[in-house]
Amino acid sequence: RKALKISELARQFSSCSVIPTKNMSLHAETSPEAKERFERGKRTATLTSLIVALLMMALIGLILMIIAMVVPSNEVPQLVAYAGTPEPVEDVPEKKVQTKVERKPSAPSSSRANVLVSSAPSAVAVPVADVPTTTSDFGSGDDFGEGWSDGGGFGSGGGGSTFFGQNSSSERVAYVIDYSASMRGQREKLMREELAMSLDLLNNGIQVGLIFFAGPAWVAGDEVQVVGNRTATVTTEEGKKYQWKTNGGAHGWNPEGKRQQVPWVSISDAEVSRLQKIVKESPLIWGTIWDHPIHMALDMEPVPQTIYFMTDGMASGSARWAKEVGERAKKMGVVVNCVAMMQPRAKEDLKTITELTGGQLTMVNEKGEQVTIK
Repeated sequence: RKALKISELARQFSSCSVIPTKNMSLHAETSPEAKERFERGKRTATLTSLIVALLMMALIGLILMIIAMVVPSNEVPQLVAYAGTPEPVEDVPEKKVQTKVERKPSAPSSSRANVLVSSAPSAVAVPVADVPTTTSDFGSGDDFGEGWSDGGGFGSGGGGSTFFGQNSSSERVAYVIDYSASMRGQREKLMREELAMSLDLLNNGIQVGLIFFAGPAWVAGDEVQVVGNRTATVTTEEGKKYQWKTNGGAHGWNPEGKRQQVPWVSISDAEVSRLQKIVKESPLIWGTIWDHPIHMALDMEPVPQTIYFMTDGMASGSARWAKEVGERAKKMGVVVNCVAMMQPRAKEDLKTITELTGGQLTMVNEKGEQVTIK
């Protein structure tokens, strides 16, 4: 065996050549086969190392991904708020609750009364207590009084009706208004302005009857034609005609046949505008007789709870009329409030009506100043 090893070594040594160098040193030159084996092993080692490195990186990445999936994150999410452009706020009118509360009126004066009144329904007509005033409390005299309100209006919720300082919480109100020729001038001006304002203050839904009178009596809006101060024809908006005749003088007028039936009108914005136009444009008519128009109001179905009656003077037989209509209204439970327009002589007759029905009597002077008469 030793001989074989020595022989093999001798063979390998004989295949190597010794090449002298400049410094006379010796170098062993590798054979091509050895170089090829060396290069092949080197490539194999490099490739193996690269594959192992890639596998290690993939393994580490897999491990990190598993850890990231399993371990919960403690990161607190950041809240981001965005402020947009604010939309305009729409003003919504506050719905007022209707009540029956009535304020205590202050002393009347000469400016237009800014009053809120109640339209709450009532089963019966309720008279309003008299509020005594004196002439020393009159307003400045340029128009209708400084108003009945202390700034908060009539009560807290509105409703009802008001006319020359008188007020009512009734839901059915009839106006009986003097449109005779004697009303010309300041009386006419005060009447038209106050009546238009009274209608404007009514809440929607209140039932209203509006009757004008002079010699004949008619429903507001009807056409009246007087011939020779002897006869008159009332033509309704529907074309129906009613005849009136006087047996002599301004105070002798009577209807020929059945009296005209007065309809109820339900108040709305459009209806108020229509009635106010009629109030301002209706002409004055010759004659004065006021028992028939009050009876027309009492003939309404259903009967009114309150009647506002206004006239500027007395007439032959007015004492008898006052007692007659007063007693009828009392039996029917109707309150009649009376206004004497610049005519103190009408006081006694009108007082008879108000005392019988539990109403109010108001005197109005040429300045529009008002005083309540007990």
